[in-house]
Amino acid sequence: TNAGVDHISTARKMSVFEQPGERVLVLLGAGNLSLTQAVLQALSEPTEAGKPTLWTASSMPEAARVVGDAVRQVYLREAQALQEFGVDFNCAFILGGQIVASADSGAPSTPRLFMIYLAGNFIEASSVCPYFQIGESKYGKPIIDRVLIPSTPLDEAAKCALISMDSTLRSNLSVGLPL
Repeated sequence: TNAGVDHISTARKMSVFEQPGERVLVLLGAGNLSLTQAVLQALSEPTEAGKPTLWTASSMPEAARVVGDAVRQVYLREAQALQEFGVDFNCAFILGGQIVASADSGAPSTPRLFMIYLAGNFIEASSVCPYFQIGESKYGKPIIDRVLIPSTPLDEAAKCALISMDSTLRSNLSVGLPL
């Protein structure tokens, strides 16, 4: 992560929630680091008993709603104070993974991918929108948009993603390693 050209720090922006044989969820965050970490804390340490969590969600859409609810919870707590200091409430998340369809069947569901916006609402990847990109995207996204299609082989898609990241690194001084 990076907070501008003079304030560079390293922080994890990817979290894995896994119960082997039952669920694997990967959450990627972008935006204000304190906000993405506050959302992650709300997800890791739920305060309301009985509310669904990433550990109890029965489906991927429900897991996306859990993340969206955590974003709204942090917004209610932090947005006004941030505004008083002229700081925008800025965070976005990508949630991907799969959850076993039911405890009886043991069959995993199809892997699914969601983008959760700063309002807590979300969209799901589809054949029309097969990928999501969060964070700085204005230099790298056009490369992906021109090359990537749902049938692109994984090795070609990986090359495209690396070129996209390199384009962003070279074109925006405030973006740097680590990625």
